[in-house]
Amino acid sequence: MLFSSLVFITIFLPVVLLLYYVIRKEYRNTFLFISSMIFFAWGGVSYSALLIFSIIFNYVIGLLISKNIKKKKGRTYLVIGVVINLLFLGIFKYLNFFIENLNSILSSAHIEPVNNNTIILPIGISFYTFQAISYIVGIYKKEAEVQKKFINLAVYISLFPQLIAGPIVRYKDINEQLDNRKESFNDFVYGIQRFVIGLGKKILIANTFAQVADTVFAMEAGNMSSLTAWIGAISYSLQIYYDFSGYSDMAIGLAGMFGFKLLENFNFPYISKSINEFWKRWHISLSSWFMNYLFLPLAYNISDKLKKNVYLNIKTENIIYLIAASVTFLLCGFWHGASWTFVVWGAYHGFFLIIERFFLRKKLKKTWKPIRHIYTLLILIIGWVFFRAETLSDALIYVKTMFVGGNYESKLWMFNEHFYEEKIFILILALVGSTTIFFDIQRIYKKWIEKHYSKILVRISTFPVEGFGALGLISIFLLCLMSLATNTYNPFIYFRF
Repeated sequence: MLFSSLVFITIFLPVVLLLYYVIRKEYRNTFLFISSMIFFAWGGVSYSALLIFSIIFNYVIGLLISKNIKKKKGRTYLVIGVVINLLFLGIFKYLNFFIENLNSILSSAHIEPVNNNTIILPIGISFYTFQAISYIVGIYKKEAEVQKKFINLAVYISLFPQLIAGPIVRYKDINEQLDNRKESFNDFVYGIQRFVIGLGKKILIANTFAQVADTVFAMEAGNMSSLTAWIGAISYSLQIYYDFSGYSDMAIGLAGMFGFKLLENFNFPYISKSINEFWKRWHISLSSWFMNYLFLPLAYNISDKLKKNVYLNIKTENIIYLIAASVTFLLCGFWHGASWTFVVWGAYHGFFLIIERFFLRKKLKKTWKPIRHIYTLLILIIGWVFFRAETLSDALIYVKTMFVGGNYESKLWMFNEHFYEEKIFILILALVGSTTIFFDIQRIYKKWIEKHYSKILVRISTFPVEGFGALGLISIFLLCLMSLATNTYNPFIYFRF
C-alpha cells in the first residue's frame, strides 16, 4: 500500500487515526503494531512472516546481548545477530543476483548452470533490517537500554510510516518515544502539513518527471540527441529527489500524527557545492547508518592493525580513509539494488569523495560558489544515469550520448512534446523548490514583521501568510486527489530497494 494511494488516504489512514485516539494510551502501541502489519500485509501476506521473524529474532538476540554484555558471550551474540540479519537480507535481496552472475561464468566455461528459482524481493527489507541491526548494536554499545517489552520493539521495527522506505531510525533516537511520547494538537497539525507537502512532491512533481524520464530511458540511447539525453537525465534527477524526499516528508508527517518525532532525511541536497556536502544532505538516515555502523568501525579496525606495524601519520590516515570509503560506498551502492549499475554508482560517488579529500578540498574552497555548484550537479546528474539504467552498457552509451550525441534530427521534439505550459510551471517550481528560496523568503518576512510591528501585532501581521499557506495546502491536497482519481501512473522508485 502506497502513502500516495486513494485507499491509504481515504480509508486506511482516517480509520487508523480515529481508532488510535479513541483507545486508551496503554493499548496504542499494540494497535500501531497491528495496523502496521495490516499495512505491510497489503503487499503480500508472505512478506509479513519475514517481518515477524525479524522482530522475534532481534527481540531474543537483544535480550541475550544485554544479559551477557560484560562477558565474551555478549560480543558473540552480537556477531550472530548481525550475521543472521545480513544473511536474511542477502538471501532475499541478493541471491538471485549472485546465481545469475555465477551462471554467466559457468556458461562461458560450458558448465551446467545452477538451477535458479527466482526469489521475490520483500518490500522494505533493506530498511527494517538496517533498523534491526542498529537496535542490537545500540544495545551492545550501551547507547540505549534493551527493550524488554516485545510490542515496543515490534513497533520500532514495523512502524508503518517508515517501514517500507525509511527514514532509517536508530533505536537510541526513538527509544524514549516508544513509551513516553506525547501527542499534541500542534504536532498533529504539523504532521498533516508535512504529509500534504510530501504528497504534493510525489504526485504533482515526481510523477510528472517520471513520465518524461521513463519515455527517454525507454529509447535507444545511441539514437537520441544530446539534448534529449540531458532532458531525460535531469528529469530523473528531479524525479528521484521529489519521489524520495516526498515520501520521507509523508513518513515524518504520519509519525508526527501519532506523536513520534523522526529526524530529517533530506536537507536540500541539490544546493550542495561538493559531493561530500551532498552526502550530508541526501538520504541522511542512510548515510549516517553507513557512517556509524560501517565506515567508522572499519576505519578504527584498520587503524588498530596499522598501529601494530607502523607509526600512524597523515599518509596512513589517508590510507585508512581510502580503504574505508571505498568499501563503504561500494556496499552503499549495492544496498540500493542487486545490479552492477548500483555497484558502479556507489563506486562512482566513492571515487569523487576520495578525489575531493585528497586533491580538490582546498581548491574547491577557493573556487567561486556557482562553479562549485555546477561541478556538483554535473557529477550527480551523470551518476543518476547509472542509477536509472537497466544495464551497465546502457548507462555507458547514455552518458556518451549526453556529450557526443546520437541522432541529431529534431533535437527539440522531446522538450516540445513533454514540457508544455503546465509542465513548464512544474519544472520551474521543482527547480526553485530544490533550493532554500521559499524558506529564505519566509525567514526574511518574519524578521521584517518582528522589526516593524509590536509583539501584540506580530500574530495578526503573519495571519495572511498563514492563511495563504493553509489555502495552498488544501489546494495541493485536492489536486493530488484529483490526479490519483484520474491517473493510474503512480510509480515509487524506492520499492526496488
